[in-house]
Amino acid sequence: MRFLTNPSTDPWYNMSFDEYCLEQYPSNDCFFYLWRNRPSVIVGANQNVYTEVNLACLEANGIRLARRVTGGGAVYHDLQNLNYTVIGRDASPEPVVAALRSLGVPAELTGRNDIFVEGRKVSGYARRLWRDRQIIHGTLMYDVDLDTLARALDVPGSKLAAKGIASVRSRVANLKDYLPQFTSLDAFQAALQEILAAGDAELPFDEARRAAVQRLSDAKFSTWDWIYGQSRSAQIVRSGRLACGTVEVQLSLDGGVIREAAFRGDFLGDLPAQELADRLVGLRFDRETIEAALRAAPVDRFFDGVSADELLYLLLSGAAGVPGSGL
Repeated sequence: MRFLTNPSTDPWYNMSFDEYCLEQYPSNDCFFYLWRNRPSVIVGANQNVYTEVNLACLEANGIRLARRVTGGGAVYHDLQNLNYTVIGRDASPEPVVAALRSLGVPAELTGRNDIFVEGRKVSGYARRLWRDRQIIHGTLMYDVDLDTLARALDVPGSKLAAKGIASVRSRVANLKDYLPQFTSLDAFQAALQEILAAGDAELPFDEARRAAVQRLSDAKFSTWDWIYGQSRSAQIVRSGRLACGTVEVQLSLDGGVIREAAFRGDFLGDLPAQELADRLVGLRFDRETIEAALRAAPVDRFFDGVSADELLYLLLSGAAGVPGSGL
């Protein structure tokens, strides 16, 4: 199978690369490429980031958030995770599974979109049809940091939160444990590349095409509207004990924008708290926007003895947190 080379580790660029290759790269035959991302969480096209991802963990650890063009669930990537993409009329994960088996890994397709080894998941993949061809792309966990994976995808109240990190370790595995002949991911990638290519040549991808991919990344895949604004309805509740008493914040989001807001609790304040809640309606639910709104309001008059910073922390660091402007 012929192949492309994509050395980027920028998840926004790499999501753009996938869409560009699916919709614009001129090839009538199936082709593939292997690639990696710096630490990042990639959500499915239809997912709500506020209910699927621990955004506070991402912000604290400098983990980038991206949204892909295919469905399925959220996945964690780091530089010890190898990703594969296959594009064509008959695109399938079967060649990847066959390649793993040829390297001594007893891999098998299991369930809807997973690759398992001895009952443990080592890969998830997703697909999308576009006109007369489709894209299959997925992960191959080689030596991924499973603790960070668990924390990044551990939204309080989720099934993962109930089961914990130990459960995650019991259900997933790193391929490194099954590939003792390789001393690094680089070596494994080179071997997998050789098997999948089977002697076929690399396809051209010139600077003009790379520039087009970057433009698509800048205009779509790195934007708030694509990453957060695609999130549909979500209900978020934050609760904490502040100087004024117990404060519970209830937010209704749609498209990453606050549609309804209310404060409940036994707190004291000179002004009706609903007046402040009403100021939040219509705002993006991100740190920069919320912080600006709170700093422009007399927060300590709505909540006795409470500063804008303290209320901001409550709003953003509860259940799942919210991204800072740098993510």
